[in-house]
Amino acid sequence: MLYHCVLFDLDGTLLDTLADLAAAVNTMLAERGLPTHPVDAYRLMVGEGVETLVTRALPEDRRDSDSLAAGVKRMRQLYAEGWGDQTRPYPGIPELVAELGLRGVPRVVLSNKPDDFTRLMVAHYFPGHPFALVRGALPGTPKKPDPTAAREIAAHIGLDPGYFLYLGDSATDMRTAVSAGMFPVGAAWGFRDREEMLAAGARVIIDHPSELVGLLGGEATA
Repeated sequence: MLYHCVLFDLDGTLLDTLADLAAAVNTMLAERGLPTHPVDAYRLMVGEGVETLVTRALPEDRRDSDSLAAGVKRMRQLYAEGWGDQTRPYPGIPELVAELGLRGVPRVVLSNKPDDFTRLMVAHYFPGHPFALVRGALPGTPKKPDPTAAREIAAHIGLDPGYFLYLGDSATDMRTAVSAGMFPVGAAWGFRDREEMLAAGARVIIDHPSELVGLLGGEATA
């Protein structure tokens, strides 16, 4: 194999979390008498952390620091209560995770979702399939697309970043992979479209998780 480890994004890649994220934010907005958004609109809001998500959801005149802090706090409370209501792994993802395990390929997760939620959800949805490392957003470490966390994961695993396949669903993920020196693979089933991922550096787009296994042996073109 040319690639020896797979790094996964979480939301929009391993798990379809959109409905539960939208529900938490919309409830927070409704409690404040603010307009809510269609679930599909959240495809363009998620992916860069809770603070950015809430900022994008709030009206422009309600984005002051106090309103934002209160909105983030309440959204986190609501999400803690309902993160598993509608969230599920994408079709083919459990099988892919299991297949990589059978092949002895380490699996890691890097998300801009808060670290506590990231760890909780990976443990819940993938029991019996231990990941070598699961990491969400941590204080003091810049969020994706900054490559710092991805490079730290590679150092922890003990592999050069060039040995990693990076599977994600957004420009944020593709830019992270490129900057970190990993091979960027776009997930067509996720929240963003193919054009966004290709423009951000995706080397290949796959339509089903099972296609990732075939990439372990070498590069492919988009």
